[in-house]
Amino acid sequence: MKLTTHQFGEIEFEEKIIIEFESGILGFDELKKFIVITEEDGIFYWLTSVDEPELVFPLYPMKVISENYPEVAGYEVFGIVKLDKNPSDITLNMKAPIYLNQDVKKGFQKIVDNDEFPIDYKLFIEN
Repeated sequence: MKLTTHQFGEIEFEEKIIIEFESGILGFDELKKFIVITEEDGIFYWLTSVDEPELVFPLYPMKVISENYPEVAGYEVFGIVKLDKNPSDITLNMKAPIYLNQDVKKGFQKIVDNDEFPIDYKLFIEN
């Protein structure tokens, strides 16, 4: 299979790597199929819609930020990153994480009802 994105150009992939989101992602309920793109030296994962390849969510592993972040057995948990030209304004949504299981190719998003985890966690700190 192939898809073309502005960010990564043309990408060839096998259907077996598609991750199914039964309920979609908040605000994009109709989109169910995604692939995860990684860059060799990148710090983000890129959750890319198969049906709308220009829709790409930058992800960052939550385990790097918080050891006590709510887990789901068999799933890795990621926060969606809000990018900005100014690195000190790049934030991570810790309130509505993405859970991915690469073995069974399933994913979902859920709201974490805990004030400890903000919607706009600063990913980088200015010195």
